[in-house]
Amino acid sequence: MQRTGKIPATVITGFLGAGKTSLIRHLMATANGRRLALIINEFGDVGVDAEILEACGLENCGEGDIVELANGCICCTVADDFLPTMQALIDRDEPPDHILIETSGLALPKPLVGAFNWPEVRTRVTVDGVIAVIDGPAVAEGRFAGDPEAVRQQRLADEMLDHDSPLEELYEDQLLCADMVVLNKIDLLDERTRPIVEADLRQNLRPAVKVVDSCHGGIDAQVLLGLEAAAEDDLHNRPSHHDDEAEHDHDDFDSFSIELAEIPSPDALTDLLSAAIADHDILRIKGFVAVAGKDMRLLIQGVGGRLQHYFDRDWRPDEARTGRLVVIGQKGLDRAAITAAIRG
Repeated sequence: MQRTGKIPATVITGFLGAGKTSLIRHLMATANGRRLALIINEFGDVGVDAEILEACGLENCGEGDIVELANGCICCTVADDFLPTMQALIDRDEPPDHILIETSGLALPKPLVGAFNWPEVRTRVTVDGVIAVIDGPAVAEGRFAGDPEAVRQQRLADEMLDHDSPLEELYEDQLLCADMVVLNKIDLLDERTRPIVEADLRQNLRPAVKVVDSCHGGIDAQVLLGLEAAAEDDLHNRPSHHDDEAEHDHDDFDSFSIELAEIPSPDALTDLLSAAIADHDILRIKGFVAVAGKDMRLLIQGVGGRLQHYFDRDWRPDEARTGRLVVIGQKGLDRAAITAAIRG
């Protein structure tokens, strides 16, 4: 659960060519007015930095909100590059509402998430979620990048890179640390191959992690931001091979809201929600409800099979004690069935 007053940060991982840049561009365009800051850790020959800058002509993300770290793999230069950058962002007169961190395709995500426990950062920023962007066709072909040779050459050229992981280990580490996986380039997979690719991914995913299909990274901010994973507090559940070492439209998703009368207890509702999520493959549920005998409003947050709830504030005298939940999933949600299941 995200702590009150902390700035959320989303870590976006994935190999070269997986589609991280497209994902971030679409995310920024659908951020609903949130002030964003973007930390990019890539290499000049990848050619994505200019693309990001060009796409950032938005009110919520100006040129000064984009910081490029090109001194090597971010997981190996945390103290020298990442932490000072974070400190500068959060010390601004108007700090960002949300920080996006695009790692290089070579970064181990777990050390980066661990850096959010440093005293300079921990009290002010939390890891809202780790998103792993996966190149679907590359996985289907038994590779872990669109161009394995280009990734190999990157590893050889980066003098700052102090881990010597096979590509398979990097791929697996990115999945093992993820709170959500974006299976990108789905338009290049046929109906027979798609489930085979997901089965491959599932071997390295924690049970509650959702796999979301994407074409050109076209997933809205409402799906990717606000996961409230607090990943820095959950490192022990994110194993790593290195634990012992130091433009797309919006039509891929449905969302709708459900009004709810006063409920008898939080547990009664979460039981209904858990069943609905499992039966209908719901990606996210969020909203608030009134609980009988309670003066405070109950907030509900669901990501995959994980549900969180807490009382946030008193109901105001001029408010009707009517609950409202927003349900988000991939296209084709059965609204009537889901509504009936949640209302019990």
